[in-house]
Amino acid sequence: MSVARGGARLRAEAAKVVDAVVSKGRSLDVALTAAQARPDDRPLLRLLSTGALRYHWRLQSQIAQLLDKPLKSRDSVIEALLAVGLYQLTDTRVPDHAAVSMTVEAARFLRRPKYAGLINAVLRNFGRRNLAAQEPVSEEARYNHPAWLIAEIRADWPQHWQQILESNNARAPMWLRVNSRRITTRDYLQQLLDTGHADSSLLPGFEQAVRLGRPAAVDALPGFGEGLVSVQDAAAQIAAAWLLADGGERILDACAAPGGKTGHLLELARVGSALTAIDQDERRLCDVRDNLARLKLDATVLKADASDPERWWNGRRFDRILLDAPCSASGVIRRHPDIKLLRRQDDLPQLAALQTAMLEALWPLLRSSGKLLYVTCSVLQQENDAVALAFLERHEDARENRMLPNNNIRDLMYRQGCGFQVLPGTSGLDGFYFACLEKAGGAQDRT
Repeated sequence: MSVARGGARLRAEAAKVVDAVVSKGRSLDVALTAAQARPDDRPLLRLLSTGALRYHWRLQSQIAQLLDKPLKSRDSVIEALLAVGLYQLTDTRVPDHAAVSMTVEAARFLRRPKYAGLINAVLRNFGRRNLAAQEPVSEEARYNHPAWLIAEIRADWPQHWQQILESNNARAPMWLRVNSRRITTRDYLQQLLDTGHADSSLLPGFEQAVRLGRPAAVDALPGFGEGLVSVQDAAAQIAAAWLLADGGERILDACAAPGGKTGHLLELARVGSALTAIDQDERRLCDVRDNLARLKLDATVLKADASDPERWWNGRRFDRILLDAPCSASGVIRRHPDIKLLRRQDDLPQLAALQTAMLEALWPLLRSSGKLLYVTCSVLQQENDAVALAFLERHEDARENRMLPNNNIRDLMYRQGCGFQVLPGTSGLDGFYFACLEKAGGAQDRT
């Protein structure tokens, strides 16, 4: 197949991915996995699909201005193809003539050859009318977020809402976590620099984090297969370091999949510690087991519901519990732009109820003086400090522990009514919320 035909087929696949998210409600990762593309073409497929979703509202506004009448719902994949085409013209280095010609030809691979002329006209008129230089016609188009999410973030973060929205639309850097059991962070950084990963750097206060100068395939990372390093955002690395800062031998990792924090907990745990990792999704637990095998670490891995411990708990209390709770994921939108399209405002009360149920169910599993770290990758107060504060009000034996691992981390966080918030984009980090809850009271049986 010629380069041009291969490029056209790839754009057709990108349109299918975008349409699967926008029209069918599938996640971006699932849609990309189902897409037909050669391994060498997958980075470009992800770039085009992710970009068209990241700027969905702006692109839809521009398409509406360029079409004489809306397309029929059965041709939603053509609208997705137009979005892919416009994204190439505005946000990539693909030459305009190549972007237009291959996007037009993609209509044939989508079995919609009759739309080739329309696509050609729309993409060429976009340049003639200079729409890229015009102000967006709506707030949604300007910030590329749904109106409800803009309103929620503005209400929760009146001084920072625009910064959050802009960070959500930026490309996220690639962070690594160095396995401190195997190699020092500075020695691994030197290995990166020696193997061509220029501009990789460290972040003060994050003992195991390395930021790559440019994202790379894991196979290109020295020692990845041998467990020297894992891919994990630096903000996510706060959790294990905080929870185990002063020890803890019996550890529960609730909602553990895909296992990034599980591995980190085991890398930091004292010799002789025992960790139990649970998750409801057996398929995703395979990822936990694979990660542990690569890192050469051991844990008890169970298919279990954190909100129903009677079905799996053996009665022995834990010293430390990590609850990385299901949430809106509004703090990691820059990595998963499909969240903006798939999440709904009425999801928030349901998520807050689930988070509360998990906290209530896990609290009896914690020993006296033990610590539970409540974590979300959200920036929305309804599922963060509102949940933690309400929990503290209901439990006389619960108090907040504000002892962070170090002051460098504190400087990157915003203090909340309960807990701390990292906003997306701060020093290149994802958005995460943390609340450390400590159990007070008399002695308890630890067996």
